Amino acid sequence: MAAMKPRTGDGPLEVTKEGRGIVMRVPLEGGGRLVVELNATEASELSEALKGVG
Repeated sequence: MAAMKPRTGDGPLEVTKEGRGIVMRVPLEGGGRLVVELNATEASELSEALKGVG
């Protein structure tokens, strides 16, 4: 039986390159993480959108 790990939202935002994609893990309020896989174009568009907000 696999070891069970607690799913908490604690921890930093993580972004890693995995294969051809970029994987972003965002901690959520109330626990858990939002995991999003992006390609380079999508990551660039996200970056520009976030710069526009701040």
